[in-house]
Amino acid sequence: MAVPAKSLRVSDIHDTASLFERYSTEEIRQVERRVRSEIEHKKEELRQMVGERYRDLIEAADTIADMRLCADKVVSSVQEMFEYCTRIKPSATGRAAAPSARRNQVQQQQQEKFYSMAVQIKLLLTMPEKIWSALESSHYLYATQMYLLCCHIHSLLQLDSSRSHYSPVLARFPILVRQVTAGHFRSSILHESKTLLKGRAVSDQAIAEALCSIILLEDSSPRQALTDFLLARKSAIQQLLNQPQHGAGIKAQVCSLVELLATTMYQAQAVFYTPSHGKAPDSALTCGLLFTTLESITNESAAEKGITVLKEEVKSESWFKYLPPSIVNFQPSLRTLAHPITHDYLRDTLQQWINMCKDDIKMGIGNLLIYVKSMKGLAAIRDAVWELLTSESIYQNWKTVCCRLLEKPFSFWEDFLQQLFLDRLQALTKEGVESISSSSKQLLISALQELQTKNTRAATIKPVEFEYNVAAYLWSESNNDLLPDTAWVSVNNRSHFVKSGLSMKAQALTLCVQSFCSALDSKLKVKLDDLIMYLPPAATAVKDNVNSYSSSQLQNSAFDRYADNAKVEAMLQTQCLSCVHYILNCVRAELKMAEGRLQNCTYSPTDCNLNAVLFMARLCQSIGELCPHLKQCILGKSSGNDLVCELRPVKRLGKEKLQEVKPAQAKWQEIKDQLLQQSTRAYGIWNVAISKALVSHFTKTLHSRTTGAILSTATSWDEIEIQEETEAGNSVTSKIRLPVQPSWNVQSLLFHFCQEINRVGGHALPKVTLQELLKACLNEVLSGYETLCSMTPDKADSAFPLTQNRALQLLFDLRYLVSILTVRIDEVKSSRNQQEPRVQNVVDTLESYIDPFDLDVFTPHLNNNLSKLSQRTSVLFGLLTGTEKNYTNRSTIFNSQEPHNILPLASSQIRFGLLPLSMARSRKPKSTTRASEVKKQVSADFILCDVWMCFDLKFLYLKSKTSKSSFYQHVYLPEETF
Repeated sequence: MAVPAKSLRVSDIHDTASLFERYSTEEIRQVERRVRSEIEHKKEELRQMVGERYRDLIEAADTIADMRLCADKVVSSVQEMFEYCTRIKPSATGRAAAPSARRNQVQQQQQEKFYSMAVQIKLLLTMPEKIWSALESSHYLYATQMYLLCCHIHSLLQLDSSRSHYSPVLARFPILVRQVTAGHFRSSILHESKTLLKGRAVSDQAIAEALCSIILLEDSSPRQALTDFLLARKSAIQQLLNQPQHGAGIKAQVCSLVELLATTMYQAQAVFYTPSHGKAPDSALTCGLLFTTLESITNESAAEKGITVLKEEVKSESWFKYLPPSIVNFQPSLRTLAHPITHDYLRDTLQQWINMCKDDIKMGIGNLLIYVKSMKGLAAIRDAVWELLTSESIYQNWKTVCCRLLEKPFSFWEDFLQQLFLDRLQALTKEGVESISSSSKQLLISALQELQTKNTRAATIKPVEFEYNVAAYLWSESNNDLLPDTAWVSVNNRSHFVKSGLSMKAQALTLCVQSFCSALDSKLKVKLDDLIMYLPPAATAVKDNVNSYSSSQLQNSAFDRYADNAKVEAMLQTQCLSCVHYILNCVRAELKMAEGRLQNCTYSPTDCNLNAVLFMARLCQSIGELCPHLKQCILGKSSGNDLVCELRPVKRLGKEKLQEVKPAQAKWQEIKDQLLQQSTRAYGIWNVAISKALVSHFTKTLHSRTTGAILSTATSWDEIEIQEETEAGNSVTSKIRLPVQPSWNVQSLLFHFCQEINRVGGHALPKVTLQELLKACLNEVLSGYETLCSMTPDKADSAFPLTQNRALQLLFDLRYLVSILTVRIDEVKSSRNQQEPRVQNVVDTLESYIDPFDLDVFTPHLNNNLSKLSQRTSVLFGLLTGTEKNYTNRSTIFNSQEPHNILPLASSQIRFGLLPLSMARSRKPKSTTRASEVKKQVSADFILCDVWMCFDLKFLYLKSKTSKSSFYQHVYLPEETF
């Protein structure tokens, strides 16, 4: 099949006749045009190639011509030598013996001179190979000797072409100029020798030989050699610090740097230090290697002269005997004598070098330590440096070396690294604690935002629901209420880091508070665990153990790696204190905003702002308890498990002294006081809000002037028979009616107070908070009564006069409220002095509305009713009264003649001391008749008491039936009872 004309290649055309058989005329013309175009293209390429290569061709032709001329000269020289040799004829036999001997001697000398020159040329030609071999095997001093010998032979043969006289050897052997006179040998030896000075794992003898090579090649002095050595080590330090290594390589870099510094000091002592005259050198330490090496290769009085290696190599050669003595016994020479370096100059130079390197090392290691992100990594680097410097090879003679060179002790850790590690530790501690502070702030803000959500949404989130009602959290059950090992591990043996759910509920610490404190404590634990890696082990953490550790271990160590424990713990303590202060400032700001929002809001138990205030109060109150690692961070590792010691009076020899408190414990106590103060301030905001809200409704009812409002608060009175003696001496029996229980608004006020206190976990409220609440409530109540007294008209012709019965009820209510709300223990005298006149003024005002004669008769019975009421309601309002207001003396003997409508209490201090006892067990009748009468009376009293208590509780239940009351949960009475 024929290929199309367009696709036909020129190389495929072999027969033109076949083209006319396959293609048409037009296609043949296209092929012709393509062939002609290809021919023109090839011609153009040929022209360009000839033009570009013409110069190279001319140069090649010139080179061939020069080679031809050189070959002709060589051939002619060989022919001349042949002709010269053929013209020499043997001497005549008849000549005299003496001239013949002289000629033979002259010929022999000429022949030896010729052989000597030939041997020198041969040795000169083989010398470069020996020099390169010595350089490759790191024998720089031998290479230097070879180079200097080569220069010596060069001068003997007069191969210096720069001189004016003619050199026949150079004319006949021009290759000697290229091989011998080139300066690359000298530069190569100097470069390799100075590179050797930078190495860490180089022997002292190799350093000395390298320095000798530099001295011989540069004609320098030992002082200049010392400078070159120190500059090479400074360059090695900079090169080591600039290596791009991070992570685990940083420890290797720091250790390599310390090893290089230590090796520099040891080699400076071994190479440059010479003992003073009259002192025997220490056999354990080598010294003066530079001078002994120089002396061994330059001293002419040595027993064995010349280059020993050269002798051994060429001794077996047959031409060795033709070498002149100046070459066989060649030794390098110094232009100036190599005087030993004085101790003062050596000390000053090394000290100056140390000062120069200190800045580079501090900057370089400081930049390297930036990549170390944990104290554990810093501790690993520090321990590696300690192990290196404490190793036998470095530490054994370190003090001797420092005393010889610097005439004082020298420590790499204390002078170079210690402050760098402390700065990095401080930076890591600050970064970590600042991160904890910022995350704690975000956690606080998020918790407050959850509390500020709508109630419908909050009801679906249990932790938020429990913040609104702590009582619901206290009576709820969860799996972590009891720890798994509660049955066999006592509280005393349990770790203080482990808390059970019941212990949290006993302290009214809600889930949100636990979550916040747990997050803070876990982050502090991570930071503390990281810090512990930098501190000594637990066995040496105590002060006594640290002292024993220091005395026994520091003698065999390069430095005390745990000398910075106090500084490290102080860093963490300072940063943790700043963290707590930062959290306190955030709490203060949030409290200030919440307080501003509460000023113009109506009180509601589900108010998010008020519950946020309570959350912050509980949080500040519990941080010190639920964050044990915070305490450990502030107290330090050695005091982490100790209790905080307070100032307690100790009687010793009749004098009271105060126990000494450590500064860390004082700071911990101070931070606890600040947290408690902030908690008290938050509770104070809640006190003000709840007292104004609850008392405002009470005062509104109290000031009501309608008959219906007054009757709605009235309670039944008790009828009491009294006997009075008339003027005639007869006894007259009469009945009086007195109040025996407070008004309904008073009971409702106290009940709602108990309900609100119980809602926020009243059993765990600080005592000072409860006292302030009672004082605030009492002040508001007294203000309401004072307003009522100022509003009440004095005359009976008023539209709504204050009657004697209402005055008696108001007086009974006031005295009951004062007895309940008065703080009786740890009360401030100034506050009581301010309240008692106000109470007395209101009492006097109310008593003015009662007939004086009736008041004298009513007062004993009124006081008796008040005492009974207080005892009967001491349990109902136990959150307000507290355990310090028990009105019944348990050791009092029951008087059977006086009727009572209260239950007797147990006289023994048992677990449930306030449970009622049966009358049969509490007293014994004196006679059967009297016992039966008393039994009937007591039975009636019991019935009356039961009816009375049921009536009171039923009323309170009806008052709060719209919502389940936590009040009954507090008094342990189920609502189904009513």
